[in-house]
Amino acid sequence: HPSCMLFATKPKGVFIEFTDHSRRVMRANSHKAPMVIEAFAECEVDDDEGWDQIVEHFLPKNAPNGLLQASCGVYPVKRLVRQAEIDARKVKDDGYINDFASSQFRIDPAKYALSLINAHDGSDYQVDKATENNVIFAGMPHESIAEVQDNLIEQNVYPERLEIGTLSCLGALVDYLRFSKIKQPVVVLELDLDIAYSFIVSDEGLLASRLLPQGLKSMIPVVQKELGLKDEESARKLFFSNTFDFTGMGSKLVARLINELQSSIGFFEVQTGQSIGNVVCPNLSSKLGWLEGVIVTQMGVAPIEMNLKPWLESRGVTFSADTADMEITREWLGVLSLMPRYDAVQTEQKEAE
Repeated sequence: HPSCMLFATKPKGVFIEFTDHSRRVMRANSHKAPMVIEAFAECEVDDDEGWDQIVEHFLPKNAPNGLLQASCGVYPVKRLVRQAEIDARKVKDDGYINDFASSQFRIDPAKYALSLINAHDGSDYQVDKATENNVIFAGMPHESIAEVQDNLIEQNVYPERLEIGTLSCLGALVDYLRFSKIKQPVVVLELDLDIAYSFIVSDEGLLASRLLPQGLKSMIPVVQKELGLKDEESARKLFFSNTFDFTGMGSKLVARLINELQSSIGFFEVQTGQSIGNVVCPNLSSKLGWLEGVIVTQMGVAPIEMNLKPWLESRGVTFSADTADMEITREWLGVLSLMPRYDAVQTEQKEAE
């Protein structure tokens, strides 16, 4: 009977970010904006008991197989998110895109699930109407996808949607810069254990990207040497523990990283005539939050002041009475970036015009 439909509740939307150090969850009253954030939680990656409690708390009563269905942001080790200038005239040529990817990024395209995206607005690149040269190659190895999915199921999560967190984060930052009318380009630095992903974004989109060989692990021998510790393992434990103030030796820890970063930024500034305004390190653990300050100081730029609530509200994402007092630090950007749909907002704006 159709009148029964009045009582059907629309399904909640659950959004989870999995980094190599933490898990962050938000639940909203809908899968897509407009939506109201009703609850949030986080735990360290090795806190299995905490995670079990979170899953239990967010799991709907009638969840199939006891799995929490969610939109998930992940950061697989071999993720590919690279800006590139292609030749739009050759895009339709057989093998051009694959040859470009293998020569530029040193990957075997046959082993990757790859997407081409427009670098200025994040929309899918239309190969048949190719006119744009500035693109993003995004993807991950097929085996990484299987690994990530197995890992999520093991953690009692069923990914309804799987996104590379780097990509959703960059999209959110570009949109945030547009909303905040910030014109100067911003460096986005994702520090993994073995590698650093460096991006330059502005309100115009993703302008440059580079892989740097200095990840967090590269700082550990410096810690060992500076503190005269007997082995790297004790240096590693101390570095990741947040029990010691490293800011005094910060400049030595990041020296090699800053050298690499400055040379790629220098190249960008000479090429474009634009200078960098800020640096942000979105996926740092809260225990390593001080590193962003060190990097910003060494680069001689300002940290980006992010006031995310007005931006989220403009994108149809608001807070309930229970979550209104939540302090939104940059650590929540990853999970929040999974929520708005910028293309939907732009489509509505076009229709309104």
